[in-house]
Amino acid sequence: MMSESFRNWRGMQQSGGRRIKRSLFIDASGVRFVRDDEEQQLMQIHLLTDYIGRKQAELLAWNQAQGNVAQMSANRRRMTNIGTFRAYALAYLKSHVDINPGMTCMVRQLEPTSQGILLEIYCFTRTTVWVEYERIQGDIFDYLITVMPEFGLSLYQQPSGADMRVGLRGETMSQVTADWTRER
Repeated sequence: MMSESFRNWRGMQQSGGRRIKRSLFIDASGVRFVRDDEEQQLMQIHLLTDYIGRKQAELLAWNQAQGNVAQMSANRRRMTNIGTFRAYALAYLKSHVDINPGMTCMVRQLEPTSQGILLEIYCFTRTTVWVEYERIQGDIFDYLITVMPEFGLSLYQQPSGADMRVGLRGETMSQVTADWTRER
């Protein structure tokens, strides 16, 4: 056991990178198709411009190949907000100065659970220094969590006792938070 831990530590030190492997639990109720107006808005995000252009061409070609069948919404392929967010998260990681470009970097969707849809971030930092690694990882997740609403997505969070009390009064947590903010 001790020699295996030492080998792992030495391998990490020699590679020059420390692995980030963490998931975001996305609330499945927010997953949907991207509307045309949203697509145009998302096209303005420089990290998504190439992806959306490629995706639009891919979807157009596929839908045209289906002929009249693709006229029905259920038969037509379209962009989704979760797929677009996944592409954005990957582009963000690949452009991040503290992520090692010579090592594996991916954002993948894992099997959905009762806690939501797992979107796993898998990449390596350029440093092996623990404190720096934690700062980098924290900054990445702070940012991704904060930008999720731009894609119509939110984290899944199990209801708490406060959520239940608010729900019984017929309010939402957003309303309560807004009221609390105004009172301050």
